[in-house]
Amino acid sequence: MLVQGRRIRHGADAEPSKPFSQSVPAPNSPIRGRKSRDLSFSFSLPCCSTYKLIALVILVSSVASLFFLRRAGDRAGLLCVDRRPAPPRPARISFPEISWSSVSPIRPLDPTAAAPYSSFSSDRWIVVSVYSYPTDTLRLLVKTRGWQLLAVGNSHTPADWSLKGAIFLSLDLQARLGFRTVDFLPYASYVRKSAGYLFAIQHGAKVIFDADDRAEIIGSDMSRHFDLDLDAAAGASAGYSVLLQYERAIDINRTVVNPYVHFGQRSVWPRGLPLESVRKVDHEEFYTEVRGGRQYIQQGLSNGLPDVDSVFYFTRRSSTSEPFDIHFDENAPKIALPQGLMVPVNSFNTIFHSQAFWALMLPVSVSSMASDVIRGYWAQRLLWEIGGYVAVYPPTIRRKDKAKAYPFAEEKDLHVNVGRLIEFLVSWRSNKANFFDRILDLSLAMAIEGFWTQKDVELTAAWLQDLLAVGYRQSNMMPLLQDQQKEASLKGERRKFVPRKLPSVHLGVDEAETVNYEIGNLIRWRRSFGNVVLIMYCSGPVERTALEWRLLYGRIFKSVVILSERNSTALAVEYGEQSKIYRYLPKIFDQFPTAEGFLFLQDSMVLNYWNLLQADRTKLWITNKVLQSWTSVSIESTSSKWFVKQSALVKQVVGSLPVHFQVSFKRSNPEEKLIICSSEVFYVPRQFISDFVDLTNLIGDLDIHHKVAVPLFFLSMNSPKNFDSNALTRVVYKGSLPANCSFLSYYTAKVHAVYPLKVENEPDFMKLVQFMASGDPLLMELV
Repeated sequence: MLVQGRRIRHGADAEPSKPFSQSVPAPNSPIRGRKSRDLSFSFSLPCCSTYKLIALVILVSSVASLFFLRRAGDRAGLLCVDRRPAPPRPARISFPEISWSSVSPIRPLDPTAAAPYSSFSSDRWIVVSVYSYPTDTLRLLVKTRGWQLLAVGNSHTPADWSLKGAIFLSLDLQARLGFRTVDFLPYASYVRKSAGYLFAIQHGAKVIFDADDRAEIIGSDMSRHFDLDLDAAAGASAGYSVLLQYERAIDINRTVVNPYVHFGQRSVWPRGLPLESVRKVDHEEFYTEVRGGRQYIQQGLSNGLPDVDSVFYFTRRSSTSEPFDIHFDENAPKIALPQGLMVPVNSFNTIFHSQAFWALMLPVSVSSMASDVIRGYWAQRLLWEIGGYVAVYPPTIRRKDKAKAYPFAEEKDLHVNVGRLIEFLVSWRSNKANFFDRILDLSLAMAIEGFWTQKDVELTAAWLQDLLAVGYRQSNMMPLLQDQQKEASLKGERRKFVPRKLPSVHLGVDEAETVNYEIGNLIRWRRSFGNVVLIMYCSGPVERTALEWRLLYGRIFKSVVILSERNSTALAVEYGEQSKIYRYLPKIFDQFPTAEGFLFLQDSMVLNYWNLLQADRTKLWITNKVLQSWTSVSIESTSSKWFVKQSALVKQVVGSLPVHFQVSFKRSNPEEKLIICSSEVFYVPRQFISDFVDLTNLIGDLDIHHKVAVPLFFLSMNSPKNFDSNALTRVVYKGSLPANCSFLSYYTAKVHAVYPLKVENEPDFMKLVQFMASGDPLLMELV
């Protein structure tokens, strides 16, 4: 990602040690749960001595038991210990029960203890994160009439940072403000702006402009662009200001839109828009109208370098191209989003009104490049609970294209998860009685679904307590309009607006009517596999490779589910025994009821997905045409015990199969030989999922190996002549290799897949990606 202007540090510099030796305790707040200073968790122990005695007895008993086991000469005494990895249990994240009415206030620091501006108050604040000395743009921003600039420092900010007219919050000062939230914020990140938001709210803010140090306000007057006085906009005397609004009724399944189309740029898309939505470039036929006054979050556009992602940047601009200078239609009307429809929201050109100050919290467990966009979607869903909405405004700032282009890897949380996140948010419901509990409920649900971690649940609890502690009040909730099958619009009012089609010749893109705005191969691949789930078995160390596999394949597939005998709850890696891996697949099938198919892949094989676009996703795929992968064995008296046992088990299963499975299997294997397939890769479309599940249940607890069970399933489900055997025909399959042979010596991007592969750490992964980039050049942005 490139547009945020956020610095990324690697290695030892990424998270420096805390710059102060002593922290200030946060105010007390009653909350039930585990003890944590950050969230003021508390519980009572009525008889401490009794608990200590019980703990001592348990400790002595444990030591005695261990001593006995170690001294026992008979090793059979240890047979009761199951050494196999236990299947993972769902992460149990408890809901923080907070007594909102008992949160103690946090008073501003005494001026003598902090700075003269501790007692300063202003209605309108501009909050920016600063890494280096003041820029020329920031010197202009501080002069914005009627606004107070607040600069928030981090570990990279010079200690002597200063700008006349600005308030600067250094790390040391942030630590002394008494906010619980500060303890969750990384030192080297712009998300420390969360401390700045709380400071501004504590000091009288009614409107906050979330900006960065490169935002040059067009005309130096924000009132020309944004609606800053919502009371006037919604007042009866003002006649109710009216906004155009997207009409969701035209496509009830649509959940996200590209607002750039409305403002004249159909070939440009904002950071955070799901890539599968990029190709939807048609403008709205009609708009509805909505009364103004509840656009609590107002997203402005940026001329010059807009908020685009790294996919757009690297596919639309070469190293020799002129800097981006994209312009939007300044005369296009602002546009509102109805309930059920979302839009990307960023942290460098957005107005937050006091009714939405709770929405300013930046999550910390996702990548910093995705934090503000994920916050924006989370906030939009919660806005519906109070009858608010997001509106997008014509260009309000100008930003020059001078940013360093960040690699695709920094946006992994967006490209891998954002589409699923939006679908989840639109369908989410809560029965919590008050708004802050409902906010916590959504944060908890997002952690359980894996969109962020428990750390952000705890951050949310701390953030909401801090809001109350600085005098903020909860909003009243309203019924969801989408649950009533209505739109928040004026009844019967529909308007037509045809967006201008502004030129994009500076991008090297010919926007002729016959061209559907080239958006790169990545979009075509996503279009083909965007509703296919990849199930991957990882035999290597998951703590070193799981995230890398998700990053590589998550760009293409609907979701990437990783199984391993080294399960990890923290990495969302589920347990699966390799020799019986087929038994774990039905559970995953149930998790994705709308997926059109499931592709299984072991990490010992690399998939060249760009060569699979012609494969038929309604048919079965397996390597039955790859001789070294698919073999038939005649069982004789001289056969190994393993072959004899597996053959006997197959005959036992086949004899009990329902007639349609049995006939299909015997027709495909008339000599009843033992069919063995290495089964590193295979595909099951939706229409065969129930058959696969039935066959798994029929095998039950029989000790049939994965390499035997999978070909048994395929031959029972359908005849090989009906497989799409061509899908996996061109495979480089090396059964045996010299000891000094490297995978890189036989990899080619011209085939469907390559075996074997060995990736055990990040350097191995980087080498693999560099070779795969010959088929997918965009992969070079991962290294």
